[in-house]
Amino acid sequence: MMIELHNVSKVFERKGIKIAALRGINLRVDKADVFGIIGYSGAGKSTLLRLVNALESPSAGDVVINGAVINHFNQRQLRAMKKDIGMVFQNFNLLLSKTVFQNVAMPLVLLGKDRGFIRTRVAQLLEYVGLGERAHSYPNELSGGQKQRVGIARALATNPSILLCDEATSALDPQTTAQILQLLKRINREYNITILLITHEMAVIQQICNKVAVMERGAIIEQGSVIEVFGRPAHPATANFVRTVISDRLPDSIRAALSQDRHGRSLRLEFIGLAANRPIINQLIKQFNVEVNILFASMSEVQDVTLGFMMVRLNGEPAQIESAVAFLNQAGVNVQEIELCSTRQ
Repeated sequence: MMIELHNVSKVFERKGIKIAALRGINLRVDKADVFGIIGYSGAGKSTLLRLVNALESPSAGDVVINGAVINHFNQRQLRAMKKDIGMVFQNFNLLLSKTVFQNVAMPLVLLGKDRGFIRTRVAQLLEYVGLGERAHSYPNELSGGQKQRVGIARALATNPSILLCDEATSALDPQTTAQILQLLKRINREYNITILLITHEMAVIQQICNKVAVMERGAIIEQGSVIEVFGRPAHPATANFVRTVISDRLPDSIRAALSQDRHGRSLRLEFIGLAANRPIINQLIKQFNVEVNILFASMSEVQDVTLGFMMVRLNGEPAQIESAVAFLNQAGVNVQEIELCSTRQ
């Protein structure tokens, strides 16, 4: 186990006014997790990250790294602990007057490492992130993706076991974002580094994370494995995030038309894993005397698991429809009735 937060709260005071940035946070990030924290601006994501690297102290509760409560550490203990944590920033935080080599070498220089070690280590890191030929370039000569690769190399310089990413891809275009996320996945896989990242983009969570926590107004409103949260979001805010990458809603015009038909049932079907690969709808049509009208369907992959959604209208005798629904449930399909009387699902 690497990171734990136990009933953590953080209150800031500005001109006599108290602002609760975090409220009762309980979180566990295991070794080698790629754990995503998602929420809109002001949700408290950055404050949470600053508690993990001890840039802030909690107002209540404990922050635990590798079994030690770091908010009880003295300055010497904090300095030793921070050597084991790398940080990747949204806006790169590179020194413009220093070369790529000098930027990556900075943490090692501050630790007093000898020149030979620094030269070898920086060269290895630049090759690893694909910038071996840009060691003597300056940041303003690089693209955004290259700058972030420098930032990642610098974060890895001290060989940390934890990597914190603060909106590391939000300043990048989609293609470059995908490349940076692939690099982070490689780092996690090959170095067994625990990654804790914050983002406001559910697509980032989908591509790289194995676990996720959703924040709103300083609290965690939902957390779990990515496939669980994507497949069955329990909170409306989570469902809204999921819909940004996986659509599962019918247009209002279709829903209005269906609400006039009282002879069938409209269902939302969710297929996860093996259920998505079986010809379940075909079996349904063959075995039961019902009409199946497919209104909408989508298929995605989350953590190498297939996740499918389908909206269907079943028409036929009520007993046959009920048997068909029972068959779907037995086949491992999550079946939900679509509410048609309101403008929201």
